[in-house]
Amino acid sequence: MDESSTNTAMIAIGTASIGGQAIETVNARELHAFLEIGKRFTTWLQDRIEQYGFVEGRDFLPILGKTPNGGRPSKEYHLSLDMAKELSMVERNEKGKQARQYFIECERRAKEITPQLPQTMAEALRLAADQAERLEQQERALQEAAPKVDFANQVEVAPDAITVGQAAKTIGTGRTRLFSFLRHHGWVNRRNEPYQAKIEAGLMDVKVGHWEHPEKGLQENITALVTGKGLVRLQKLWSQQRRDAA
Repeated sequence: MDESSTNTAMIAIGTASIGGQAIETVNARELHAFLEIGKRFTTWLQDRIEQYGFVEGRDFLPILGKTPNGGRPSKEYHLSLDMAKELSMVERNEKGKQARQYFIECERRAKEITPQLPQTMAEALRLAADQAERLEQQERALQEAAPKVDFANQVEVAPDAITVGQAAKTIGTGRTRLFSFLRHHGWVNRRNEPYQAKIEAGLMDVKVGHWEHPEKGLQENITALVTGKGLVRLQKLWSQQRRDAA
């Protein structure tokens, strides 16, 4: 690769299972750092996902990771190379151009590595077994990398945090209506999960759990919580909205 491609080599190419297939992926935080984005990581990525219609499970895969000191977990994102290329292109700067060319080169080289076709039935069966074993190893590695949080032992949350339903009763409205209010004011996303900025500001928190789906396996469950500080802020916003509507 040329000098610009060498500089982008700091963006590691990994492998993740997205859409039922093991594909090459890029860590979104590494791409954000390389592109030297002015916005905060979570704000930038969420804006791009909503703006360009990227789909979870097809274009990217969120993984909840633990912090080194055992604090509140942070979300990591595995991006498909197609999504990484598009994110790089829309930045319209030299860094974005370098990253996009690097990803294209990685794809080209991957396509050049084609396995020799089996000549006998025994070779075909051996190839199929090897591929199945590699996929199993990749899936096992992903499961080991995922947070091992038992459903009965949730991540520690703020002691005064309450559910959005409880907060709605305190304010004097319904849970669905309050979630709509929170989305409108930029507290939660379309999946009703708190934005990182609101968590860091001490206004919201999350309760993370896992449960076993009979067909899909281990599934993650994230419950949005409102802290005591957040409830005070919400009551003020709610009262202000009612005064403005009067």
